[in-house]
Amino acid sequence: MAVFTSFLVHYVPLSPPAITLTSTALCSPPSLSPSLRVKPISINTFTTTASLTHTHKYVYPHPCPHFAESETQKFKAELLDKLLENNDEFGDDLDAVIDVCAQIFREFLHKEYGGPGTLLVEPFTDMLVALKKKKLSGAPLAARASLLWAQNYVDKDWEVWNSKLK
Repeated sequence: MAVFTSFLVHYVPLSPPAITLTSTALCSPPSLSPSLRVKPISINTFTTTASLTHTHKYVYPHPCPHFAESETQKFKAELLDKLLENNDEFGDDLDAVIDVCAQIFREFLHKEYGGPGTLLVEPFTDMLVALKKKKLSGAPLAARASLLWAQNYVDKDWEVWNSKLK
């Protein structure tokens, strides 16, 4: 026999506004005649008070040009080290691949990155598109390595950078 649950919402005019939620669990399907229905197993009622507080929108800091330059240099050096592990994949295109990725990353840091929570995926998809458009080898590998590096380091580096300023 199946168990059915129904929820009734009652709006009770209280000050402050409150909502009463009633849950009823039945042991028999609602299609049975009233004489064959089993009484509810439980009826749970609780009241919650709606909060009237205002929410504050967090404003991210503006991008920091000094951080952007420093982080781009670190990104470029560490991406080169990572991609050298797969040098066969890139052939003679490795330097061009690094330059394209670093330029897009640099632009993102200068224009959009404002600290933890502001790292976007768009610059890395832009890297993939730009590398493919220029017909450079290893585009998917370079874009993925760039994204993984950024996920692992950018927010942490931002925190360290800002802790030194205090």
